[in-house]
Amino acid sequence: MSPDTSESRRTVAPTAAVHPKTFTFHGVTREDPYAWLRADNWREVMTDPGVLGEEIRAYLEAENAYTKAGMAATESQQAALFAEMKARLKEDDSSVPSPDGGYAYYHRYEVGGQHPVFCRKVLGKETEEILLDGNREAEGESFFRVIACEHSPDHRFLAYAADRNGSEQYVVSFKDLQSGTKLSDILAGAQGSIAWANDGKTLFYVTLDAEHRPSKVFRHRLGSDPAEDVLVYAEPDPGFFIGLDVSESRRFIVISAHDHTTSEVRVISADRPEEAPRLIAARDSGVEYEVSDQGERFVILTNADDAIDFKIVEAPLDNPARSAWKDLVPHRPGCLILSLLTFKDYLVRLEREDGVPRAVITTLADNAEHAVAFDEQAYSLGLLPGYLYDTNMLRFVYSSLTTPMRTYDYSMDKRERVLLKEQEIPSGHNPGDYVSERVFATGHDDAEIPISLVRHSTTPVDGSAPVLLYGYGAYGHATPAGFSANRFSLIDRGFIYAIAHVRGGTDKGYGWYLDGKLANKANSFRDFVSAGEALVARGLTRKGRIVAHGGSAGGLLVGAAVNMAPDLFGGVIAEVPFVDVLTTMCDKELPLTPPEWPEWGNPIEDRQAYDTIAAYSPYDNVAAKDYPAILVTAGLTDPRVTYWEPAKWVAKLRALKTGNNPLFLKTNMSAGHGGAAGRFDKLIEVALAYSFALMLCGAESGQRPGR
Repeated sequence: MSPDTSESRRTVAPTAAVHPKTFTFHGVTREDPYAWLRADNWREVMTDPGVLGEEIRAYLEAENAYTKAGMAATESQQAALFAEMKARLKEDDSSVPSPDGGYAYYHRYEVGGQHPVFCRKVLGKETEEILLDGNREAEGESFFRVIACEHSPDHRFLAYAADRNGSEQYVVSFKDLQSGTKLSDILAGAQGSIAWANDGKTLFYVTLDAEHRPSKVFRHRLGSDPAEDVLVYAEPDPGFFIGLDVSESRRFIVISAHDHTTSEVRVISADRPEEAPRLIAARDSGVEYEVSDQGERFVILTNADDAIDFKIVEAPLDNPARSAWKDLVPHRPGCLILSLLTFKDYLVRLEREDGVPRAVITTLADNAEHAVAFDEQAYSLGLLPGYLYDTNMLRFVYSSLTTPMRTYDYSMDKRERVLLKEQEIPSGHNPGDYVSERVFATGHDDAEIPISLVRHSTTPVDGSAPVLLYGYGAYGHATPAGFSANRFSLIDRGFIYAIAHVRGGTDKGYGWYLDGKLANKANSFRDFVSAGEALVARGLTRKGRIVAHGGSAGGLLVGAAVNMAPDLFGGVIAEVPFVDVLTTMCDKELPLTPPEWPEWGNPIEDRQAYDTIAAYSPYDNVAAKDYPAILVTAGLTDPRVTYWEPAKWVAKLRALKTGNNPLFLKTNMSAGHGGAAGRFDKLIEVALAYSFALMLCGAESGQRPGR
C-alpha cells in the first residue's frame, strides 16, 4: 500500500510540546510527556468549551488544520460520499406509531431537518399534533440532542431531556400539551433518565454529581420550585451508576444501581410516588439482576446462583428477597438470555445461542412456549417495548447485513406477524446484489472467533479486495449482524465489510465476555488480529489491505491490535478511542473510572491489574515502529473518553513512529462522545472516515455500474 500523502507532506505536522509529569504506583514511576493536554479545568470545559486553555486549544486546532490539509485531495470524494449516503436516507421518515390510551405516539423527520419531530395523533384520525420540534429547539445551537421525550400517563404534559453541548449533561423541560405552552419548571444537571408517576404531575429524574456520575434520584412536582425537589435515593458508592425506568405494567418506578458486574434494584409504587423506595435484593458482588412485574409476582432476569448465561426467576410482590426467588426459566449454558418483556398474559425473552438471536414467547395460561423463526443464518433482532401491557401484540425489529430494517407486529396468540414498516432506501437497494456469510478464525488458544462478512456479489475473492474490519469487544456488548446503509458506500466500491466478534462481547455467551475482560483482556486484541490473519489466510484479502475500525472501547481494541501487528493493517480508523487506559483507570476523579474498575481492574489498589493494563494500554505501548496510516477522532466535551486521550496518543505516535504514513487527529470542538448530533452532520463524519479508507486502499472511486 502506498497512499498518496503529498498533501500531508506539504503541511508541517503539529508537534506537541513536552511537559513531563510523573506518576508513581506500586513503586513504579511512569513519565507522561503529554499529560499537560488534560486541562485542569476539564469539568468546566465539558459545559463551556470556550474556557479551554489557549495552549491546548492551539494544539487541537493545529491538528484539525493538518487533518484538513492532509485530506484535502479527498474533499470531492467526501462530498460525493455524503451525497450518496444522504440519498439512502429517507428524509421524511417516521417511526411506526405506538398506541397509548386514545393516542398513537411517534417521531418523524422533515425534509432537510436534522432532528426528530415528536408527534401524536388521536387514534383513528389523521390530524397531527406536534409535541416537540427538535429542529426548532436546535436553532442557534452548535449542538443539540434529545435523549428522552416522555408524555405523562394522562397525556396532558410532556417532559423532555436535552443536551446542548455534547457533554451528556441534560436539562429537563416541560410542556403543557393542552395549552401548547412551556412550563417554567427547569431541572438542570440531569442525567437524562426520567419517569412519570401515574398522577401525571410527579416526575422522577436522575442528577449528576461533580464527577459527572449519575448518583441521585429526585422527585419533582409540576409547578413547584426545583430547589425544593425531594431526594429519593442517593448512591453512596462512586463505583455505581443510577438508572431509572417504569415497569411495563406501569405499576412501579424502578431505580437501578449498577456497575459492570453487580446490580441492586429498588421500586416505588407509581400510584404512590411519595413512598420510600423498596429494596428488591441487596447487592451481592458479581450478581446482576433486572426487575419486571406481572400480576402478583416480580419477574427477574439474573445471573444469580452461577447462572453464567442468566436465568429468569419469580418472587412474590410482598417478598422479593433472594431467598424467595424461584426459577421460572432455568439457566441453560451457552444460551444467553439478553432481555425480557412482560405482558399481562405473556412473558417474552430475547436470547442468543451460537451467535443467533431469537424471541421466545411463553403463554401464561398454559405455559406453552414457542420461538419466532427467521430464514437468514445471521441477523439482528430487537424487541420494541410499547406502552400497552394488556395486549397480545409483540413488536420487534429485524434486519441482516443485507436486509434493511423491518418492523413487525406479532400476534402472540395467533402466531402471525404483520410487516408494519420496511426501511426505505430512496436511492435503491437490492439485497440480492450482496453476499453475506459467517466464517470463523482460530484464535491463539484455539478459540473459534466468529466473523460476519458482507460484500458485493461481483467483488473478487482472490485476495485483492480491501477489507474494513470492525470490532468492539467490551462490556459484554455484542455487535449485531444488522443493516447499515452507510456501509454500502464502501461495499459498492469493492470493500469487504467484516465484523470481528471478539471476546469481551457476549456474541458467544456470557463466558465469551468473561474471557475478554480484566486479566483476560488481551484475548480481545489477539482475537482481532487473528480475525485479520484469517481473512488473509482464506484468500479474501492480503496484509496491508485491511483497515481496522473501532470506536470508544473499540478504539482501544484497534489501538492495541496495531501495536501488536502493525504490518497486518493498511490503516486504522479510531473514533473517540479509549487508548490511555492506565492513566484513566488510575484517576478516580474521572467520570467513568470507579464504575469501570470491574471491567478493566483497579490499578490503584491491585498491582496485577496495574501490570496487566500497562502491558496493553495503547498509549503506554507506542514504540518506534512503522505504523500504518491512522485517523483518530475526538470530542472536546466527551465525558466518556475525554478529548486528551486521543490527543495524547496522536502526539506520542507522531513523536515515535517511523515511516511516512499519515497520522491525523480530528477533534470536534463542539461535540462529545457521539460526535455530531444532527443526522446529516453525522454523515459528514462518516464520509471523512470512509474517504480515509478509500484513499489508503485505492478502491474504486465510483459506484458500480447501474447502482
